[in-house]
Amino acid sequence: MKSDRSSSQAVGGAAYKRWYWLHKWSSLACTLFLFVLCLTGLPLVFHHEIDHALGNGIEAPAMAAGTPHAPLDRVAAAALAQRPGEAIQYMIWEADEPDLVQVVIGQRADTPPDDTQTVVLDARTAQVLGAPNFNETLIFFLLKLHTDLFLGLPGKLFLGFMGLLFVVAVVSGIAVYGPLMRKLDFGTVRRHKARRIKWLDLHNLLGIATMAWVLVVGGTGVIASLADLALQAWRYDQLAAMIAPYAGKPLPKNPASLDRSMASAVAAADGMVPSFIAFPGTRFSSPHHYAVFMRGEAPLTRHLLKPMLVDAETAGLTDRRELPWYMTALLVSKPLHFGDYGGMPLKIIWGLLDLITLVVLGSGLYLWWVRHRAARPATAARNVAVEVAP
Repeated sequence: MKSDRSSSQAVGGAAYKRWYWLHKWSSLACTLFLFVLCLTGLPLVFHHEIDHALGNGIEAPAMAAGTPHAPLDRVAAAALAQRPGEAIQYMIWEADEPDLVQVVIGQRADTPPDDTQTVVLDARTAQVLGAPNFNETLIFFLLKLHTDLFLGLPGKLFLGFMGLLFVVAVVSGIAVYGPLMRKLDFGTVRRHKARRIKWLDLHNLLGIATMAWVLVVGGTGVIASLADLALQAWRYDQLAAMIAPYAGKPLPKNPASLDRSMASAVAAADGMVPSFIAFPGTRFSSPHHYAVFMRGEAPLTRHLLKPMLVDAETAGLTDRRELPWYMTALLVSKPLHFGDYGGMPLKIIWGLLDLITLVVLGSGLYLWWVRHRAARPATAARNVAVEVAP
């Protein structure tokens, strides 16, 4: 019986060492980049508020509630008057600013996003309110640093891998926490012990307390890093099937009315409202269609989209489909990653948890450094003993 117990303890000790090794090295490998992600992610949680504080936001003029929106054809004409001879790519309505419409314009329908210009108009009057260069704002700089380190798809995939290592570090940390705290009450911080012990207890307490949140944020971050790949998969799969009957048809020379096209989409949308229109020739549509993406109005459905394909010559609906599971996962992950579901209270909670995670990362790095520095003299002494041994 005694030998069985000692054998069990030996196996448990070996398992603990493996989990500890995994926790240590997965944490060290991603800590620097997690610092960058946490530091840039904190202001991104409050990006709307920061943009308005810095004067980069545009607000709709005050009008009577329920003022109807202007015809879309009139909005499009007003936007194109700012950049004659160019092409509209997208018309976007933000859920938080329903009386504003953003019109993205490029030299051609397939102009890369970084070379386009966004014109913001009052959706009720079609009045141009501004043409801000979002690419020059602080929030854009932080967003690029947070999502791809200014390296494009390779940067996104690299940060996605760092996020995956972070999830591994959290899971292994949970496995380490149980045996480590077996003889202590939950939440114990041994303040009378040495500084390293106090920081170890604090690191463990904050880490286990924020466990669920970091798994959610880390997991959604990994999903978001695959956005470009998911979009490509959707284009080559579902979108390709939707536009297959119209293969080879060119851009229409005389596009149908936007208002008629939108009416066709809304009539088949089961109470959903428009999120954005992708014009013919853009990567969310085909050369022959308007793609009208509809969304729900409830907090949990406002980020879920349903594409409606409308013939750009006849304004008739040609197809509508639910997005595949991987696109739905992507759409849900982004607002959850930034705490954009419950207004300011949830944003504040997200910000506080982000700060706590910075403390966990910093304390983990400190604990590794102290232990590593303490181990160096012992290693050196063993090496000297080996060298002088007969």
